[in-house]
Amino acid sequence: MAETLDLEIAIQNVVASASLDQKFNLLDIVKTFSNVEYNPKRFPGLVFRLKRPKTATLIFSTGKMVCTGAKSEKLAKSAVNKVVRELKKNGIVVLGKPVIIIQNIVASANLQSQVDLETASDVLDNVMYEPEQFPGLIYRMADPKTVLLVFTSGKIVCTGGKSEEIVHESVNKLYELLEDFDLFYT
Repeated sequence: MAETLDLEIAIQNVVASASLDQKFNLLDIVKTFSNVEYNPKRFPGLVFRLKRPKTATLIFSTGKMVCTGAKSEKLAKSAVNKVVRELKKNGIVVLGKPVIIIQNIVASANLQSQVDLETASDVLDNVMYEPEQFPGLIYRMADPKTVLLVFTSGKIVCTGGKSEEIVHESVNKLYELLEDFDLFYT
């Protein structure tokens, strides 16, 4: 890729998994914290909400955690570490440090031009476009491995990226592809 395009890309959600190599008694956590939700009949995980960064972290008795709602990789990692600190500070024994892995990043962007989705669905590979079912074109990018929803307005949603760098690469690559095939309305 020659030059990086100056597209505004907004991270909407980062999902991170974390693993602590130990078991938890979720009822101990429920007794200690007021900002948690736990209904084992409906779902096996406990929901631990933070105001800053505004996230929800699922904690399972296996020691596995899933954090959602962060607006960057850094904030997702920070949220998991904060939950672990809160647990420790309030008497819950946490033996190790969490191993945190970014699982998915959802981002939105605006290509600043309208897109000819009808022609795009004919000339691009790995696309699905059924406007009666869904107004956007679904493009499965092979490298980097992401899925992009493209709308006539030029607005897009990118999902499946494992890093912010991959999200930016995908969006820029899509833009260049649409430009190469002359799929922008002028």
